Amino acid sequence: MSDIIQLLPDHVANQIAAGEVVQRPASVVKELLENAIDAGATEIKLLIKDAGKTLVQVIDNGKGMSTTDARLAFERHATSKIKTAEDLFNLNTKGFRGEALASIAAIAHVELKTKQSDQELGTLIKIEGNTIQHQDVTTTPTGTSIAVKNLFFNIPARRNFLKSNTVENRHIRDEFNRVALTHPSITFNFYTNDNETLNLRSSNLRQRIVAVFGKKINEKLVPISESTDIITINGFVSKPEFAKKKRGEQFFFVNNRFIKNGYLHHAVVNAFNELLPVGYHPSYFLYLNVPPNSIDINIHPTKTEIKFDNEHALYAILRSTIKHSLGQYNVAPALDFNRDSAMDVPYHFKDKKTVTTPQIQVNPDFNPFEKEEKPSTTFKKPNTTQWESLYVDTSEVDINNIEVEAQLVDQNLFDDSENEVKTRTYQVHKKYILSVVKSGILFINQNLAHQRVLYEELLTKMTIEDTSSQQLLFPLELVFNLIDIGLCKEIQSDLESIGFQFSSIVDDTIILSGIPANVNQNKLQELFEGLFETIKNEIPDTSFSQLDTIAKSLAKSLAIKNGIKLNSAAQEELLAQLFSCKEPNQSPFGKKIFITLSPEEIQLKFDD
Repeated sequence: MSDIIQLLPDHVANQIAAGEVVQRPASVVKELLENAIDAGATEIKLLIKDAGKTLVQVIDNGKGMSTTDARLAFERHATSKIKTAEDLFNLNTKGFRGEALASIAAIAHVELKTKQSDQELGTLIKIEGNTIQHQDVTTTPTGTSIAVKNLFFNIPARRNFLKSNTVENRHIRDEFNRVALTHPSITFNFYTNDNETLNLRSSNLRQRIVAVFGKKINEKLVPISESTDIITINGFVSKPEFAKKKRGEQFFFVNNRFIKNGYLHHAVVNAFNELLPVGYHPSYFLYLNVPPNSIDINIHPTKTEIKFDNEHALYAILRSTIKHSLGQYNVAPALDFNRDSAMDVPYHFKDKKTVTTPQIQVNPDFNPFEKEEKPSTTFKKPNTTQWESLYVDTSEVDINNIEVEAQLVDQNLFDDSENEVKTRTYQVHKKYILSVVKSGILFINQNLAHQRVLYEELLTKMTIEDTSSQQLLFPLELVFNLIDIGLCKEIQSDLESIGFQFSSIVDDTIILSGIPANVNQNKLQELFEGLFETIKNEIPDTSFSQLDTIAKSLAKSLAIKNGIKLNSAAQEELLAQLFSCKEPNQSPFGKKIFITLSPEEIQLKFDD
């Protein structure tokens, strides 16, 4: 038999490698930004067109490359970061595998301009599909500019898997934020389709967080700081009262690299034990510095997962550090069992230097044996001379002609507890509605049933008809981070179709002048936060699926919660609305709304 194993051509191998490194335009953004940081840049510009499908360009003022280095940078496994295998455990840079530029060049049109400070002219290289098309000298500022055009031009199947521009832009923004938060001392400019999206000046960590997520977040932050032999922790956690139902602003950075780690996340949540309501999550921006030889960052292609040598120790230190900071800033209750509260000096006495002797007032004429005069208990006899006039002789009155006001007795005036036996529905544990039908007994989940009713109503209003809006006496201001504000602008027209009226959306503030009639004004902040988080997770691709996601999220937020008592009329109305829906069997999220117990199934319970 002939041999069947063969070496792959370089261009095929590069395209396979590119599949691991470059998953979407955001992957290109991440790699190019990290290369710019490794080059020592203090100013970095990111330009995006058509959600990165047409152009991703990064311009930096770093040290640049020589002509030879510029050519070698696009070869596989070419890197200046490591020389031996031992260097993998002493990494202080972002990129080190030497695959990023080679992988990007294999699936895009790349144009590189670079110049070092001691050179008069720079180098220009153009590559298409890993093939160098042109190389020449050029005039360019010190630093490097890499433009990646027509991503996946030679892999159309991969390009078809990309999501809508809205979704891809969101992934790019996430990657940009992670890099910008890691290096607050670097100036970043972000342009989308020639419009400036963000302008981040060089600042400290707190200012950078506020610049990325909006000024409102400043009041939520509690600083964290701790230094030990094995770890140094800095950053911020949110105050418990600003916790959210959805996970959003949660960032771990280890040695200036964004990571995801469920074990350390559990340590943070554990530090907030008994400070947060059930189902709420804290926000945090935590920067951990550990010895490079105590971690392994080469276990994942995107390098967002790492291994620690001593996870248990890090868990304990992180948890205790956060608890200490929450107590130190009077966010969490702190008890001092060694303090004698009886010795505490009242606040208004703490600055007084002299103590005056209290004065005692004595009545020298007081005699405890002297009897007190009792009040008189005699009553004066009233005058009865006029009493006779109060009486009338009734012997001449015809009783049959007397008109009196009478009130008909209505059975509704009395307790209708006896009538409850005749009702068609019953509420069980304030969660289920029980209804007797010919086929047996129905158990309906009131929350899921109301979700289905609201979901179909909202979809109808958004796609077919408009709904009335309840005008607010005073405009209502809601503050969100800048990412959520951008998302709100994208879905503003859909929200207006169901009754929301926007006066303006400025900076990080949404001003509402009207809301749907069935929306509680006090729950709007929570409702919008849940809506934004749902849209991020659902990742809608088309206009209709986005409408569907909005309707699902709002229906879940507005539906009657389990634990709410419903009277008979409300129970029957909910059931009537449910069974007039197109899909009464399942909730908008695919959960079963009701179950039926037939008489035979009930009898089997007694026969067991």
